[in-house]
Amino acid sequence: MCGPYPRRRYYHIREYRMATSASELEESEETSSSKNEVDLAEESEKQAKNLPEKVYEINEPDESVEVTLDGLVAKEEDAWWNQVPIRNLDLSSNQLTHLSPKIEKLNTLNALMLHDNALTSLPREIAQLERLLRLNLSHNKLCELPHELFRLPNLRYLNLSHNEFVELHPDISDLHMLEVLDVSNNQLKSLPRGVGFLVRLTTLSLAHNKIRELPNDVVDMRSLQKLDLMNNDLLSLPEDMGSLRKLQCLYAQHNDITVLPHFEGCDLQELHVSNNFIERLPKRLCSSSPHLKILDLRDNKIAELPDEIGHLQSLIRLDLSNNSITNLPYSLSTLPHLTSLQVEGNPIKSIQRHILQCGTVRILKTLRDRAESAEISSKSSNSSLLQNFDNRAMGGDGLNSPRRQPVDEDSIFPDRYKMRKTRCLAVTMQQLNDVPGEVFEAAADENVNLVDFSRNRLTTLPLGLLAMKDVATEIIFANNLISYVPPFISQFTRITLINFSCNNLSTLPQEFGVLVTMRELNISNNRFEYLPSCIFELKSLEILLARDNRIKGIDATINGLGSLQRLATLDLRNNDIEQVPPILGNLINITTLDIIGNPFKLPRHQTLEKGTEAIMSYLRDRIPT
Repeated sequence: MCGPYPRRRYYHIREYRMATSASELEESEETSSSKNEVDLAEESEKQAKNLPEKVYEINEPDESVEVTLDGLVAKEEDAWWNQVPIRNLDLSSNQLTHLSPKIEKLNTLNALMLHDNALTSLPREIAQLERLLRLNLSHNKLCELPHELFRLPNLRYLNLSHNEFVELHPDISDLHMLEVLDVSNNQLKSLPRGVGFLVRLTTLSLAHNKIRELPNDVVDMRSLQKLDLMNNDLLSLPEDMGSLRKLQCLYAQHNDITVLPHFEGCDLQELHVSNNFIERLPKRLCSSSPHLKILDLRDNKIAELPDEIGHLQSLIRLDLSNNSITNLPYSLSTLPHLTSLQVEGNPIKSIQRHILQCGTVRILKTLRDRAESAEISSKSSNSSLLQNFDNRAMGGDGLNSPRRQPVDEDSIFPDRYKMRKTRCLAVTMQQLNDVPGEVFEAAADENVNLVDFSRNRLTTLPLGLLAMKDVATEIIFANNLISYVPPFISQFTRITLINFSCNNLSTLPQEFGVLVTMRELNISNNRFEYLPSCIFELKSLEILLARDNRIKGIDATINGLGSLQRLATLDLRNNDIEQVPPILGNLINITTLDIIGNPFKLPRHQTLEKGTEAIMSYLRDRIPT
């Protein structure tokens, strides 16, 4: 058994950084040849201009040597079973001007970091790295890529920022697995046709280029969540931006945009369009963006805000600085979550200067007080309108035919006109213990889709809600005292989102599992000790938020979370989870996994801080074979 045989040498690279010179690399080998290790983590004022040839031979076998059994296990750390092929190579922050074709020998690489060098070209042999998942080429002097690179079958992340690209090769659309593409800080004037074939892309950064127009097929990127277009020469945005169904964040500051599209169909949460030439805020945008939380319109040409801005019921921050606004609509005071309103730099005359200087709370209180005064003074002039409303509630004929009772116009509930225009029934922060059934009946008649009764004192879902079972798609009862969800919830055949966060729930009815259209469920800040089994029957579920509960374990089997093949976001932070099952790593569609704040020991905190990809990789590596 003992005798000459080729012994494969593998190298540990503790920090994936280049040695300062080839001689340093050789000296390290001489002083620690028994370790079979190349340390590329040394810091020095000098930077490597050429990559030592030895690096390319890392995965190659050594010459045959005579060994004994005792020699094989001289040191545990050098035992062959503790050695692995190189997976990650970081050559960043050097002065490399070229990369040898021998890079193809490192065909086990998953990540290759070449940023902050002086590369002007890449060898076509880089296409042989078929296992490559991440490639960072930022901060170089590249102006083109070998077309063979676009054949990399598994590439997920590509960073080409801070280079000298004037155009992108059309074959970039062949990178079908790409999820993140960063080409910011180049000299691009346009994007190639066919870029819309990158259907798995979730993040696209085109900032700091010279792009004047986006291709029409950019709206075909149906997985796109973040789009960065800041500091370009864009004159407009595609009219069909609503086709980007999953778009959450759009950054388009410092362009030449004059008109905003409506974004109807998007899940838009952040819209940054400061430093443009926008003259008005479209009413349709306000009516079709119920989840918008941040709206940045500073440094534009806006002279007037529409009353429909009150439809942005999720808005947290609104920046209107340095526009031409002279009046603030009363509807701003109805936004329940607005905590930051910036209006400096506007010629506002309707509110005294000292009030504006007092900040958001004082401004909103002033608007609210004036709205109430205006409502009282207009009651007499609106009497005919109220009579028309009552007649419509009677059936429209004005006769003594069977009729529903009208919603009290003096109440806190929105009237039919407002519900018809907004498709929204939102009554928040009113300390409600119950809701009259006729409110929901009126909302159903007007085809209202969104129901929001957050921040009240409800202990269960009002029975009248059942009247909306055929029209409601989003139900929000966050921040109440709900401890029981009635089984009639199963009759909501069109529901896509339910938010029961910040309540007293510990279970859900078994009938909950028939809601096959459900895409997002939020049960955070409740009293759940386990995820109810009915959740595992929601086959269309993409987002599950269950943070800040008392959950003790995770069922990741095929009868548990493993059955949710579309699940992309899972938030289990701050629970009582003592063990994370490795088979959770089999949920290949998860892009966001938050499990920090639990008492389990593995994965360690260092792994959790690296993000979802590192956590999932850690779990998959520990699945028993």
